[in-house]
Amino acid sequence: MLYIGTSGFSYDDWVGTFYPEKTPKKNMLAYYARVFPAVEINSTYYAIPPASSFAAMARNTPENFKFVVKAHKEMTHADQPEQGAFDAFFSAVEPLKEAGKLGCILVQYPWGFKRTHENEARLLELKDRVGGLPTVIELRNQEWAADETYDFLGNLGLGFCCVDEPELNGLMPRTATRTSGIGYVRFHGRNSEKWWQHDQAYERYNYLYPEEELQEWVPKVAAIDNGASDTYLFFNNHYKGKAADNARAFARMLGLTINELRNPRQLTLDDLVL
Repeated sequence: MLYIGTSGFSYDDWVGTFYPEKTPKKNMLAYYARVFPAVEINSTYYAIPPASSFAAMARNTPENFKFVVKAHKEMTHADQPEQGAFDAFFSAVEPLKEAGKLGCILVQYPWGFKRTHENEARLLELKDRVGGLPTVIELRNQEWAADETYDFLGNLGLGFCCVDEPELNGLMPRTATRTSGIGYVRFHGRNSEKWWQHDQAYERYNYLYPEEELQEWVPKVAAIDNGASDTYLFFNNHYKGKAADNARAFARMLGLTINELRNPRQLTLDDLVL
């Protein structure tokens, strides 16, 4: 199954561009889920919510909707990750798992997480900690861009997150590969000018993909998805709803059926609660 969506959904600057005017945050997910079949939750990187939050999300989305949840920063950025962070995270996502709506977890390591024997050991430890939970790894340092890395992840049963981002020294290239039953691509945008130098973090993701750049990924996605159990495609260029615009455009290129709500005023607020 091929799923497409965006990295996050609760953005104030999407109101009036993707969401109807005056849409409250509590209604955003219900509206989003009428358009896209999956979402990547990134807020869990900063704080692990109570399980009740994910239980509510599960109730307010269609039966076949999927969530991908990003690992908390203490699981990836701490020198010696403590088991408590993993336990809290797994407890929080349990309602999604019980509802059959947890696609996988996304474990994103920082750029400073380079290809060393020590960090390979960290990945081995991670595999032990996640157990059988489907897991995809996003590596950000170019040192990992090697067949040995893909073989290593494949042997562990961990997925590899392909990325589309600026072609800058040290960043991962636009590789199209799959190392587990799950295919995964994140589209970060190609704003090379603001990638390293910016005043606000969102500036890095202020980018709208033109059609020709998305077209590059059509055969790549087909190759990734071939033989996969599920493939997830998420757009992280979230500034001013550009991620939603690109996700809809790319869905059309791939022949995917989504609900085309181009005009954010097509639904009233009374329509947003499932």
